[in-house]
Amino acid sequence: MVKVEAVIQPSKLDAVKQALIEAGIDGITILEARGHGRQKGHTEFYRGREYTIDLIPKTKLEIVLVDEMKDKAIQAILGAARTGHIGDGKIFVSRVDEAIRIRNDERGETAL
Repeated sequence: MVKVEAVIQPSKLDAVKQALIEAGIDGITILEARGHGRQKGHTEFYRGREYTIDLIPKTKLEIVLVDEMKDKAIQAILGAARTGHIGDGKIFVSRVDEAIRIRNDERGETAL
């Protein structure tokens, strides 16, 4: 099993969710996040004063999948989240040793 974590722009969430559903992926955890990468934030003016916004709102998706679905999930996220501009986000993939369904103690891939 693998865990796919994606940090995307909040405006792309609906498109990414729809792309994942169309790819056959139905279990997903969505978190609101704040951070920055290479863009290092930006400055804004409010009532004539300049403010530095260095933590930009992002959305983090976490998906645990069987190995065979990893590439489908990655392609769905890439296709739906990419704008071609800085700040599109990142995808991280890591191994998952065990999954356990709390309700009935199912383990492994059946717990997904």
